[in-house]
Amino acid sequence: MLSENVKAEIKQFKGKYPDPKSALLTALHAAQREHGWLSPEVMRDVAEVMELPPTEVASVTSFYTLFNRQPVGENLVQVCTNISCSLLGAEHIVEYLKNKLGIDVGETTLDNKFTLVTVECLGSCGTAPMMQINDTYYENLTEEKIDRILEELAKE
Repeated sequence: MLSENVKAEIKQFKGKYPDPKSALLTALHAAQREHGWLSPEVMRDVAEVMELPPTEVASVTSFYTLFNRQPVGENLVQVCTNISCSLLGAEHIVEYLKNKLGIDVGETTLDNKFTLVTVECLGSCGTAPMMQINDTYYENLTEEKIDRILEELAKE
């Protein structure tokens, strides 16, 4: 499943540390970047290259919410629902996105353009409510801001 380029990249990360476990997060990021998510087959490949038990790789991917363990859409919409965002309307933001996208939390639109998930703290408490779409933060959200963001992403 992993390309030879990604396997080489992982081996390079692994070689920088005396303990291969130290490079596991970086290796998983590389694998996810290539495939968009970490299937059981991809995780087995990572374990093989890292020379780690597959169960150890699987446990790391299940612990961190930043790893996708199922296919996601082109735009992964992650809405923070931790305390600051929650107090400032995160639940409303989630409901608005569900209605706007026509999907529930954990689902992907039929055109595979958007996947909606809720996550714990994204570290932007001072600009709540907020969401992250792929690698971009969107803060101080309102319905109008969400409409503009989704409109722009739908054009891409």
